[in-house]
Amino acid sequence: MWAPALLHPLGLTKRKAAVEPLPEFPDLASLPDAELRQVIRDLVKEENEVSYRRRLLHGRIDILRAELVVRLQKTEGRSVLDEVDVEHLTAILTSKAPPPEDEPES
Repeated sequence: MWAPALLHPLGLTKRKAAVEPLPEFPDLASLPDAELRQVIRDLVKEENEVSYRRRLLHGRIDILRAELVVRLQKTEGRSVLDEVDVEHLTAILTSKAPPPEDEPES
């Protein structure tokens, strides 16, 4: 579950899935030229900040994907579960396996 200000092990911040609504758009006809220019500057600045954050996230995604490729190449695509004896685990969980033998005491 995403929640604000929860830190991820890689230093990423988890955020809520919901997006805050945009503030009400001003009545353009009633805005003086100076205020209209200021609104434009503010929105351009905000868009640049969002774009910068998006580029950082894409960079981190690329790094994580590259790490995953390296790991898969090292294991030749095998999963750690390939080494697990699923039938034996199933027998243990369904109590069909013999109990472990006690080691002799020294």
